[in-house]
Amino acid sequence: MNEIWTEKYRPRTLDDVVGQKHVTERLKAYVESRNMPHLLLTGPAGTGKTTCSLALAKSMFGDEWKGNFIELNASDERGIDVVRGKIKEFARTAPIGGAEFKIIFMDEADALTSDAQAALRRTMEKYSGICRFILSCNYSSKIIDPIQSRCAVFRFKPLTEDDLREYIMRIVKAEGIDIDDEAVSGLVRIARGDMRRAVNSLQVAASLGTRIDLDAIYKTSGMAKPELIKQMLETALGGNFIRAREMLEEAMIEYGLSGQDIIRQIHSTFFDLSITDAEKVRLMDKTGEIEFRIVEGSNERIQLEALLAYLVMVGGSKRRPCRGAFFPIVPIASPEQMREDLLLRLFEDLPGRAEDEDAVPVHQVPVVDGARHLGYV
Repeated sequence: MNEIWTEKYRPRTLDDVVGQKHVTERLKAYVESRNMPHLLLTGPAGTGKTTCSLALAKSMFGDEWKGNFIELNASDERGIDVVRGKIKEFARTAPIGGAEFKIIFMDEADALTSDAQAALRRTMEKYSGICRFILSCNYSSKIIDPIQSRCAVFRFKPLTEDDLREYIMRIVKAEGIDIDDEAVSGLVRIARGDMRRAVNSLQVAASLGTRIDLDAIYKTSGMAKPELIKQMLETALGGNFIRAREMLEEAMIEYGLSGQDIIRQIHSTFFDLSITDAEKVRLMDKTGEIEFRIVEGSNERIQLEALLAYLVMVGGSKRRPCRGAFFPIVPIASPEQMREDLLLRLFEDLPGRAEDEDAVPVHQVPVVDGARHLGYV
C-alpha cells in the first residue's frame, strides 16, 4: 500500500523516538506511574513533538488509546468557540476502558488567540481530574504565562546529523533504495535537524525510480547546490556583477527557488567565504535588511541584485581604497599628517590644478580649505 513515509515510518513507541532521550526518559516515567501533568512540548518543526504525544498515549492507554485521545490542530481551530465547544465537550466526558484520565493533544498551540488561551486555561483547571492537555508549539513565548505555569515544559532540540543519518539509512534499507553516500550527506544538510523534511525529500527523490545522487536531492528538495551559491557570491566579490547576476537567474530558474529560499542559502554560505569577520558582519547586516524587504513584499529580483551589487562594492573596497562609500572619512590625529592626507586627496580630486600656472602650489593650500572641500568641515 502506498503511504506517506513520514507516517509509515513514524515511531510507534517512546523507545523508537530518535534523538530526544532527555524527553523520552521522563515521558516513560509518566507511563510507569500511570499519571502525568499537563505538558507543553516546544521546539522546531520535525523534531518529534507529535510523535512523542502519540507514543505516550498508546503506551498509557494501550488498545483503548483512540477512545481516550483526541488530536486538534490549533492552526485551523484557533478561536474561543473551539475551546468552549469541541474541547470542553471532550474534556467533561469520563474516560473509557478503565483509564484514569483522557488526553487532549493540541498541535500548533501558539496559533491560539489570546481569548482562546484564556478560556483554555480555565478548562485545564476545571477538568484536570479526568483530562490532561498536551500542548505543542514552535514558540513557547506565544503561550500565555498562566498556561505555561500549569504545564511541565519539554524543550525539543534539532536532531543531530548522526541521528538523521541513522534514521535515513533505516528507511533506505527498508525500501531498497539505491542512493549515493553524498546524497545521504546532502539530505542531512538540507534537513537542518528536521526529520520530516529529510524523509519527505527522500521519498520525492526515490519516486524518480533511478539511482539517487546529490543533484537529484537538491532539485527535489527546492534548494540550490551550496557550491553554486558560494561561487555566485565569490564572483560578485570579485567584481563581476553581470556574471553573478546570470548565476542568480540560473539558480532561481533551474531549481525553482523563491527570493526567500535564495536569501536563506546566501545567509548560511557567508561563513564559508574567505573574507574577514568584519566584512561578514557587514554582509550579514545587509542580508537581514534585504530579507526583511522581501518578506514585506518588495520585488525579490531587485533586492537580490541589490545584494549582489553590494557584494561587488565590498569586494572593490578590498581591491582599492574606497572613500566615503564604506569606510567613514575621519580626521587624522596629527595636524601635519592631516594636511598631507587632505592635500593628496584634493590633488587627486582636482587633476587639472597642477597644470594651471596661476594655481597655488599644493603645499601652500590651507588645511581648512582642503577639509571643507572633502567634507570634514
